[in-house]
Amino acid sequence: MRPDLARPRSGPRRRGGGGAPPPAPPHAVIALDFDGTLAPIVPDPSRARAHPGVVPALRVLAPRVGAVAVVTGRPAALAVEYGGLAGLDGVVVLGHYGAERWEAGELTAPPPHPGVDAVRGRLPQVLAALGAPDGTSVEDKGRSVAVHTRRTAEPAAAFELLRGPMEALAGEHGLVVEPGRMVLELRPPGVDKGAALTGLLRERGARSVLYAGDDLGDVPAFAAVEKLRGEGLAGLLVCSGTVGDAPDAPVRELADRADLVVPGPAGVVELLGALGEELSAGR
Repeated sequence: MRPDLARPRSGPRRRGGGGAPPPAPPHAVIALDFDGTLAPIVPDPSRARAHPGVVPALRVLAPRVGAVAVVTGRPAALAVEYGGLAGLDGVVVLGHYGAERWEAGELTAPPPHPGVDAVRGRLPQVLAALGAPDGTSVEDKGRSVAVHTRRTAEPAAAFELLRGPMEALAGEHGLVVEPGRMVLELRPPGVDKGAALTGLLRERGARSVLYAGDDLGDVPAFAAVEKLRGEGLAGLLVCSGTVGDAPDAPVRELADRADLVVPGPAGVVELLGALGEELSAGR
């Protein structure tokens, strides 16, 4: 991908930092977060769906680059379902921060961490004892459990109220807390998007990568790309969303580290569409 392929037609904001990947599509990887990047953030996570332009854009890109990957904290099967990805060839989904992998219709995953079952059983009582505000909700992801405060009257205050106790509960059972946009996810340690992305890039012999994300869970992936740049890999970091103080705003750290900031999933789709057009034209 040439530098001009990283320039969508309208709306983005460029930052300083790394350069765009070189003209080597067969050795290029496009890796994308799901929620907030391919799918708009919604109050009920079970209602999240990919932007309608995602599948057409990926259908054009997938056969023209080394790999297209969705790297998400969601279960891989749910990302496939909510993204409408089942019929797309050449797309890999790394779910649960890389603990699961979906490719060509096959799902592979290790056994669940025993601490997740323990936390799942204790969480309702812990939340009740803490006086968790109305609107606090629990999402069972199978290999992790997430506590959402987005639908409370004061999401940020509820998030801070629960953060310490959730970290303590996770620690008791050998888990860690992954904070996100008004969500605290209790999950096994040792897996993150940075490790998942690095493994995929090495597996595919990548010489360049574009990674797009919007949340704290994407910081390790950004860090991985920054590290790999030092080893000669060309990388473009994209932040999805308009920075602000609203609960739906992306993490400011991510925007500050990004080479390109685009206006949410619609901006990501526009960027992917521009890349596809350039590669299809052979420019």
